[in-house]
Amino acid sequence: MIETNSVQVKPNHSTELLQFYELLKSGNAVTSYSVRKVRDLLLLELTPEMEMVIACDSDGGIGPKEKDLVQVPGEVLGHFAARVPLMEILASGAVPALVVNTLAVEMEPTGSTIISGIRDETVAAGMDAERTVTGSTEDNVPTVQTGLGVVVIGFVTGEDFRPGKSISDDLVICVGSPKSAPDDEVTLDDSEITDTHCVKILAGLDFVHDILPVGSKGIAHEQTELAHCAGLTLVPAEDPGVDIFKSAGPSTCVLVSVPPDTVDKVRSVVQQPVFAVGRLVENQTK
Repeated sequence: MIETNSVQVKPNHSTELLQFYELLKSGNAVTSYSVRKVRDLLLLELTPEMEMVIACDSDGGIGPKEKDLVQVPGEVLGHFAARVPLMEILASGAVPALVVNTLAVEMEPTGSTIISGIRDETVAAGMDAERTVTGSTEDNVPTVQTGLGVVVIGFVTGEDFRPGKSISDDLVICVGSPKSAPDDEVTLDDSEITDTHCVKILAGLDFVHDILPVGSKGIAHEQTELAHCAGLTLVPAEDPGVDIFKSAGPSTCVLVSVPPDTVDKVRSVVQQPVFAVGRLVENQTK
């Protein structure tokens, strides 16, 4: 084994990656390498032990331009646009490495403010924004409405990949409150919504089995997906204390599967509200 910056790398990894590269060059890679989709993540096998993980999100009609339906400062938009895919990568157990923004607005004045927010959110994920963020803007055609996309690329080993690791009798808890514009005012300083830092904390807890950010489909949809991914059945809580059908917009809350006796530990390390929304049980077969 070769140790590089405290990470052990098998000697044959470089050979495997070079073989993969040659397949791409030859045009034969389409049927020769493994690509799979897990929830909203796309995974590309690089070696038998490691995969590239890709997450993305887009926004349109939200921003500072005159025709935007939801008016928000560019910097705020940048934060939330980067937050969603960063949280998806971190929740999966992967390590984010690169952030790519595609802005359908001019660099000045709109684009630069959005990029500033993206960079700040990248720093919150523990990354070096100067080295890991790149992108493009639209400086040829005047735009009257904001549009952008953000792609985050990370890497994970099979041992660390979290989706599907929930177990029977786990409690499904929701950290944060579902909020979404234009029905709600979604702000960066809202202590009731989750953020990148919160997900990093949750991902670092050794008793957490799975984490799933909630988006526009709401808690009810995502908790069923969390159960399905682990081959389990969800038993919804009779009184969860939160609207499980409400849109969570830019992932303002996340679902976490944990042993029932650890819920108070979660509450002690996050500032967001915590709701018990369901329980996981073995599938009942006839």
